[in-house]
Amino acid sequence: MRELAREIIDGRRLTREDDLSVFEHADLEELAAGADEIRRELCGDHVDLCTIINGRSGRCSEDCKFCAQSSHNHTGCEQYGMLGMEEVLADCKERVAEGVHAYSMVTAGRTVAGRDLDLLTEIYRELHRQFGGVRLCASHGMLTVEAFSRLREAGVTMAHCNLETSRRNFPNICTTHTYEDKLREIRAAQEAGLTVCSGGIIGMGETWQDRVDMALELSELGITSIPINALIPVKGTPFGELPRLTEDEIIRTMAMFRYLNPTAYIRMAAGRCYFKDGGRRLFASGVNATITGNMLTTVGNNTEQDVAMLKEMGLDVGGER
Repeated sequence: MRELAREIIDGRRLTREDDLSVFEHADLEELAAGADEIRRELCGDHVDLCTIINGRSGRCSEDCKFCAQSSHNHTGCEQYGMLGMEEVLADCKERVAEGVHAYSMVTAGRTVAGRDLDLLTEIYRELHRQFGGVRLCASHGMLTVEAFSRLREAGVTMAHCNLETSRRNFPNICTTHTYEDKLREIRAAQEAGLTVCSGGIIGMGETWQDRVDMALELSELGITSIPINALIPVKGTPFGELPRLTEDEIIRTMAMFRYLNPTAYIRMAAGRCYFKDGGRRLFASGVNATITGNMLTTVGNNTEQDVAMLKEMGLDVGGER
C-alpha cells in the first residue's frame, strides 16, 4: 500500500480498469499510513472546517430511508419553515468567530423555489457582505441552473448534493428520486459555475464494492469536496435498527476514498461520535476536512475542541490551502 501511495503521489490515478479489491483486505495500518502520506504530499497539512445550519426542517416529500426529516418516516423530528435573516446571520457570526472556513445552509425538501428561493438569495447576499472571507455552500435539493446562478451571484461558491451511495444500490435507499436526478443536479451546479461538495453515507447495508463505486463516480465527476457520513441509525426510519459501523470500518473506507480521490477534501461528516477520541485517527488516515458543530438532526463535535485537537496534531486550521 505504501508503494501504491507513492505511485499516486507521483501522478498515477486509479480507475475502474484497476484491481481495487486490495482496499478491502489490505493491512489497515499500512492502508491508513499510505492514505495519510498521499494527503500530506498532495494536500498539505491544512484541515478544512465547515459547519451547517438546518434552514428548513422536516416534512420532506422524499422517502430516503436514512433520513429523520422525511415525511415517510416517523421520527418526531422538529418541523419548521425557512429561518429568517437575523437568525441565520447571528448563527454564522458565531461560527465564524469559532474559526470555520465554510458555512452551509441546508433545507429539507425536494427543492426550493418561489418566495423561499427569494429569501435564500437575500440571506446569502447578506452573509457574503458581512462574512466575505467564509465560503458559502448551498444545499437545497434539486435546483435549476438558473436557481444555482442566482445563488452564485449572491455570493455562493459551492453547492452540496450527495450521491449517497452507488448507482446500483441507490434504489434501496430512495425511490422518490433517482441516481440520474443526482447526477443532473451536480452537473447543473457545475454549469452555473459552482464547485460541488458531494459524498454519501456508509453503513446503510451497502457492499464494499458499492463504496468503491461511489468513490470512483465522484472522481470521474471531478468532485473536490467529498463528505462521508457514517450512518447514525435514527429510530423511526427504515434504517433505525441497522448495526453501527466500527472505527476500523470507517477508517478503511476513508483511506480508500483518499487513494481514489487523492487531491480532494475527504471530509468526515456524521459519525465522528463513534470515535472515543473525537476522530483523531481519521486525521492520520487521509482525512483533511470535517463538518464541525451540530449536524442536522444529530449533534456533532464542538468546534473549539476540534480546533484544539487538530492543532495538537500539528495540522493547520488557518485559512484555506
